[in-house]
Amino acid sequence: MPYTAPLKDIRFCLEHVARTRGLADTPLFAEATPETVDAVLVEMGKLATETMAPLQRPGDAGCALADGIVKTPEGYKAGYQALAEGGWMGLAAEPELGGMGLPLTVQTAVNEMQASACLSLSLNPLMTQGSIEAFTAHASPELQERFLGKMISGEWNGTMNLTEPQAGSDVGALKTKAEPEGDGYRITGQKIYISWGDHDMTDNIVHLVLARLPDAPSGSKGISLFVVPKFLDDGSENGVKTVSLEHKLGLHGSPTCVLAYENAKGWLVGEENRGLACMFTMMNNARLGVGVQGLGTAEAAQQHALAYVTDRVQGKALTPADAPKTGAIIDHPDVRRMMMEMKARTEAARAICYDTAKALDMARAAPDEDRAKWAARGAFLTPLAKAYGTYTGMEVSELGVQAHGGMGFIEETGAAQYYRDVRVTAIYEGTNGIQAADLVGRKLSMDGGETARSILSEAEAEIASAQTPMTRNLAAVHEAAEDATQWMLAQNDMAERLAGSNAYLMVMSTLHAATLLHRGLRAAEAHMADDPDFYLAKIAIASYYLAHIAPEALGYAISAKLGSSLHYALTPEQMAV
Repeated sequence: MPYTAPLKDIRFCLEHVARTRGLADTPLFAEATPETVDAVLVEMGKLATETMAPLQRPGDAGCALADGIVKTPEGYKAGYQALAEGGWMGLAAEPELGGMGLPLTVQTAVNEMQASACLSLSLNPLMTQGSIEAFTAHASPELQERFLGKMISGEWNGTMNLTEPQAGSDVGALKTKAEPEGDGYRITGQKIYISWGDHDMTDNIVHLVLARLPDAPSGSKGISLFVVPKFLDDGSENGVKTVSLEHKLGLHGSPTCVLAYENAKGWLVGEENRGLACMFTMMNNARLGVGVQGLGTAEAAQQHALAYVTDRVQGKALTPADAPKTGAIIDHPDVRRMMMEMKARTEAARAICYDTAKALDMARAAPDEDRAKWAARGAFLTPLAKAYGTYTGMEVSELGVQAHGGMGFIEETGAAQYYRDVRVTAIYEGTNGIQAADLVGRKLSMDGGETARSILSEAEAEIASAQTPMTRNLAAVHEAAEDATQWMLAQNDMAERLAGSNAYLMVMSTLHAATLLHRGLRAAEAHMADDPDFYLAKIAIASYYLAHIAPEALGYAISAKLGSSLHYALTPEQMAV
């Protein structure tokens, strides 16, 4: 089934769940009126549905490297050109630089639709968005003038070069060198896992590369950031060579490159030895973007599975007496369970991602005295959005394969591609384990737990706001999350926190999703007369999440507090017995 942009779901989440309408009341985002936002969503919905979605299956054939040139799948170049011509690269970029200046929240909704339609292709503009942000924050006016305009227009695209064979998550171990020369530097080294590191869709590729100056301190404190274009201003090649393409489980339409820098010309971005901080400007919002990739894949996989189960006739279903019978396998109770779970998990991930984007927007747009609070909230929610969004993409796409039965294991149906494509999202831009460690190691303690307590208080206020049949479930999750938070804050031994970090991330993610969906449930009840079928669906899906999925947090809360002893109960040698 072709993907169709879920515009009504997106609008509902923006307005009633994340409550983003107030962004237009700020001076920074005064242009983001409801009418403007809706026009943007409609246009992207059309482009994603009609232009990008047809590229999903052909893209699985993958890219090819021949004679040093990476060829992208058929149709990708035209699809990218449509994105560039529509100005979608610069949606959130500053207007004075040629962008639209719209909130990250709107960009997030746009990114969701792109990811749903064709995840491989959507990764390209996501990389460029991050590059634009890093340039805007840290590059000199001269470098901005030279590179930003063409990235915002989509004539050029950007990449992020961190990883090396010996330096994965430990970026401080990188060995790429930068030698001063004239007005710039000469960059030499090798980078791996570079998404969209080479391709045939733009005239130039702007690489942001981490490297070491000759006298740099060891470790992460000695890393600087450089811009290294594939081609120089005179059109000549710049010593950037594509050594190979990675052979991957999925995401075949996105070329993941091994790049060799051989005396390539580069220019310093930001201050010397402050490259990691500069790159994190790009990475933080990229982590939200990757969470949205998980969300987008979940939406597409859910739509794909729904089309199949409402058409496939197999066996006689034992349905409840009052349930309508279609004759298709969606009548079977366990198939119905899978479809409700897919929908509920998807809407939960959407709620967290959009709410995170709103916090990051308000950290820029709110009055000065409120910005620190919003920034802390955005920082706390970012690892939740990244990890919970990508976990959701994996869980929902796996359920999509299961819902297809044996046909889900057959590539021709396309169900397996969603799972293969989304699997890497839990790994890149900081593995989900790193997100959990960041949550308990930095974000939980950055303000003595104040931001975590504010998330708990928000749930408490939602519980007190109205009593629905699902309020008791939200209250139980709140109690479990509060207990786990107190336990985490009481641990002085970071190893004990880290042992329960993934479980704690899931507790807080589930609590926040449950809070937001409960808010949406109440809004749907208030608007039932406007569109009964749609708002009934919102109530049903939120209720399903609160009743069947949110209680998982109780088990996660127990696990979060158990500490490290059982993790280390066996030596590596004993594990092999």
